[in-house]
Amino acid sequence: MAEYILAHDLGTSGNKATLFSTSGALIASKTVAYAVYYDQPLWAEQDANDWWQAVCSSTKQLMAEQGIAPKDVKAVSFSGQMMGCLPVDKSGNPLRRSIIWADQRAQKESAQLGEKIDLKRFYGIVGHRNTASYGIQKAMWIKENQPDIYEQTYKFLNAKDYMVYRLTGKFYTDCSDANSMTCLDLAGRKWSEEIIEASGVDYDKLPEVVESTYLVGNVTPQASAETGLSTNTKVVMGAGDGVAANVGAGSVAPGTAYCCMGTSAWVAATSEKPVLDEDMRIVCWAHAVPGLYSPNGTMQYAGGSYSWLKNTICLDETRRSREMGCSPYEVINQEMAKSKPGANGMLFLPYLLGERAPRWNPDAKGIFYGMTPNTKREDMLRSVMEGVVMNLSICFDILRGQVPIEEMLLIGGSARSPLWQQTIADVYGTRVLVPKYLEEANSMGAAVIAGVGSGIYKDFSAISDFVEVKNKVEMNQDNHALYQDVLVRYNQLYKALEPVFQ
Repeated sequence: MAEYILAHDLGTSGNKATLFSTSGALIASKTVAYAVYYDQPLWAEQDANDWWQAVCSSTKQLMAEQGIAPKDVKAVSFSGQMMGCLPVDKSGNPLRRSIIWADQRAQKESAQLGEKIDLKRFYGIVGHRNTASYGIQKAMWIKENQPDIYEQTYKFLNAKDYMVYRLTGKFYTDCSDANSMTCLDLAGRKWSEEIIEASGVDYDKLPEVVESTYLVGNVTPQASAETGLSTNTKVVMGAGDGVAANVGAGSVAPGTAYCCMGTSAWVAATSEKPVLDEDMRIVCWAHAVPGLYSPNGTMQYAGGSYSWLKNTICLDETRRSREMGCSPYEVINQEMAKSKPGANGMLFLPYLLGERAPRWNPDAKGIFYGMTPNTKREDMLRSVMEGVVMNLSICFDILRGQVPIEEMLLIGGSARSPLWQQTIADVYGTRVLVPKYLEEANSMGAAVIAGVGSGIYKDFSAISDFVEVKNKVEMNQDNHALYQDVLVRYNQLYKALEPVFQ
């Protein structure tokens, strides 16, 4: 009789439930959407009950459609959106909507925390900058602005923490989501008393920190009735989505790295110790693999710049794609390929929404630079792709300077394009691996975490049964040398424009 693992990926737009066989085969998935509420400028909230209903609905539909008996689902775990703040009472009832990662209201609280702990000191403790994006600053906002809710709060949870509570009745968080609260002592993998004291948030309102592989317990009878899962199904803690993706991309030991090309994009690796940058250009997460860490550089608008190109400059390509019955991006890529590496001297700074890593400059803007009478349309299009890859390559070089990286697994939407694959290999100067499934890293990561935590798998090497590499792309040495020169001009352009942006 076949046995299965259920992985839930709690994203911003919805929850995707995915069934895997214990041998690593992807069986099927089901996504249920939910809303984001933007009630005021800088606010972004979600209803935690919507998350739970999505988990219940997707689980029932998936099992029914696949004819899977509840007893055959041996373990369940989660990949969840990070950097949130959901206050619940002692009975686990949400006291308000969750303040999610995209919410920026806690500017004042971030500044207050910065007055007590120097930014370098803060970064040294948690591996992240002190900004309004993170959880402890949002908890501070609740304490200041909604004191009645704060007083009733038993625990502040992230999305997957609340799902684990609904399944088991137990309150925990894992190291990665604790890290996303920016009050975790990263090296010690425990709450930082220094930061929590400076925040003014009560220590006991934070859940106990465990590893991602922690076996929380079995599905309760009530949760069984709501989800259709068996009370014999084991619930494993899981990880924040960015860290679960590390596992799903096979980066579970030093020497491996991956690049995710989505609306935002990032490069991440695996290390034995926290990796910190003197200039604080990258961040470092607690890895889902106990005892390991994930240095990471995330840019704000990677695939987003590509979408902007499609929606503004490439209207003709979009029209032609409809006539051809293909994706607009296929036609755009064909046009880009007419331009040679280096885009005939054109540069594009992809900072349409400011930038996180490596610039950390919210005032930065998108720029086309280098136009001459010889500039062609395809040069401009190609410069957008190259500008995105250039920015990520700066983060990659920071990582490579501190941890060994032998090759890079590429995932995300843009990974479908051979042109993007080759450009990334050439700019980064490394071999690029392209897997069969480009958008399943979160779910695969959660599945392997569930398998390790429940004892189905001995260790994280089991991910090799899930990740099937379909293509290997070697760098072109001549193109890499050319791009090294382009990168110098790229950085010079940004530095020259910094005072203009401000």
